[in-house]
Amino acid sequence: MNKGFALDKLALPLERIDRWAIGLSGLCVAHCLASAVFFAVLASAGGILLHPLFHEVGLVLAILFGAIALGRGVLTHGYAMPAWIGSLGLGVMMGAMTLPHDGGETIFTILGVAILALGHDLNRRAVA
Repeated sequence: MNKGFALDKLALPLERIDRWAIGLSGLCVAHCLASAVFFAVLASAGGILLHPLFHEVGLVLAILFGAIALGRGVLTHGYAMPAWIGSLGLGVMMGAMTLPHDGGETIFTILGVAILALGHDLNRRAVA
């Protein structure tokens, strides 16, 4: 009288194991191809994102949006402080563009963006 499990009851049919193995092989191929494509795109995008023109266009857009939103805010609510703070943030961002790409420009860019965002937030609060 065997009260233990029979090994043949736990065993999977050979056909099912083969299908799983084929499926896993297909997933492996898909993973390898997708990873290669992902990293190739990432390398290309990294080159684009580090190009000075990308930063210059971004800064021009920030200046335009800042001038329109903050300038209009001064005309609407009459408080110049949000515009001054936003201008300081833009100035820090401009200064960061003159730094070498060793990590310091990233810190100053983030600081400038945060100061500019503070100016926009103060502008929004002043209108409300």
